[in-house]
Parts: sequence; C-alpha cells; structure tokens
Amino acid sequence: MQLPIDPEVEERIARLEIPFNAQGVDPYGVSKKHLGVFLSMLKFLYRTYFSVEARGVERVPKRGRAMLVGNHSGGIAIDGAMVITSMLLEMDPPRLAQGMVEKFMNQTPFMSQWSNRTGQFTGLPEHAVRLLEDDRLLMVFPEGARGTAKLYKERYSLVQFGTGFMRLALKTKTPIVPLAFLGGGDAVPTIANAYALGKLVGAPYVPITPWLVALPIPVKLEIQYGEPMTFEGTGTEEDEVIAQYVGQVKQKIADMIEAGRKRRRGE
Repeated sequence: MQLPIDPEVEERIARLEIPFNAQGVDPYGVSKKHLGVFLSMLKFLYRTYFSVEARGVERVPKRGRAMLVGNHSGGIAIDGAMVITSMLLEMDPPRLAQGMVEKFMNQTPFMSQWSNRTGQFTGLPEHAVRLLEDDRLLMVFPEGARGTAKLYKERYSLVQFGTGFMRLALKTKTPIVPLAFLGGGDAVPTIANAYALGKLVGAPYVPITPWLVALPIPVKLEIQYGEPMTFEGTGTEEDEVIAQYVGQVKQKIADMIEAGRKRRRGE
C-alpha cells in the first residue's frame, strides 16, 4: 500500500538541489519516495504535535558543505528528526540534513533500509568525508548515545563531546553551525535507562519514563541555530588543539541552551 505524501513535502523534495536520477534516487541511494513518506509523517509531528519553533534558520548556509552540530535532548531521536524536518520545511531552498546514525540502527533490515533511503548513514568517517566533499549538509550530535541517555534532571546539561567531528570539519574545510535543541527531555522525561533490555533488542539502552514506554508527549520543542563557526587547520593537529576547538563549540551550544532554558521559563 502506498502511503500518502503531503503536497508541501512533495513540492519541497522536488526543490532539493540533489542529483536524483530518473527513478528518483541519488548517488547515495536516497529515495524521493522514501523521503516523501518519512517527512510527511515528520511534518505532522513538527507542525502539529510538537509545534516546533526554529530560530536562526537563516544562519544555515543555503548551499555548499556545512555541519550542523548540536546537543541530544530526549531519550529517543526526536532531535535529529526535527532538525531534518526544519531544514526541509523552513529553508529556502530546502536542504536535506544527513545524519551519522548509531550503528545499531543498521543492524535490522527495516531500519537499515529506511535510514539509508532517507539519507541517514552509519557514522563511518569515510561516509562523512564523501558527503561533505559533495557539498552536503551533515548533522552531528557529538554526545553520541551518552547524550540521549541523559535523565530528566540532566536535560539542560551536556556530556562529553567526541572530537571526530572537529577533525572532519578541519580536513574538509567545513563551517560548523552550532544548534541547541530544547524540549526533548520534557517530551520524553527519562527517569532510568534499561541497559540489559537494550542489549536484548540490539540498542545501547531502552529509556524508561514515568509511563514506562518512551512515547513522547506533545511538548513544544525549539531549535536554535547559531552563527557558523570556522576553524583553521588540517585535522591532523595535536589532541590539545582539537579539544580546545571542540570546547569552543560546546560552550556556544551550552550558552544557547541556557538562553533557551531561561526563555522557556520566562526568566
């Protein structure tokens, strides 16, 4: 059965500056049809269920390589899904944000097919380099699975950032657009993580909420995009230099999260 595709989503996918072939598939295997179905569902969540407010979208480069780097918020991948949707619905021309997903997502046939067909690939360095060299928009969450495992009381905090994204940005001469995602920890208020259960289902963990399952409630979400940041180097710098650069990005995101926290509380 062919699932319906939202007309606005279909029109915006048609305007993506991506070299789709006659069958609607790009060189990476991204499919217009799969994007249409996927983003039609996400549009409902974005516009209606979560009423997402995206600020600073105009700071994201309209064309050319760029890296969206943000914080994880919420025990499941709401953040990445809403960032992808914001880039399609809010940008002109629309852009496809392509993420580096956790390896476990490609360990099951259904999830593997859908992640690849919608432009989300396993986080291997060679995949990321190729995407950026083709002037794509790469989405990175340097906290990794540690970030999605944050508990409700930690929802406005940041855990340790990986450094691979910075070496990648330097190697490919890519500007970094910091982003703060707010509200995910309220939509999925994690009170514990079941790591043993996660192993059984092939995931790092299973988040536990007050209603047990990690079904998000309709809380208003916000995405704040910051000014692009550029760094000089080749990606072969000493660890101390890379750590300093990463710290600058992390601090910028932390500042945006704090400003958003105060705004949400009316301070």
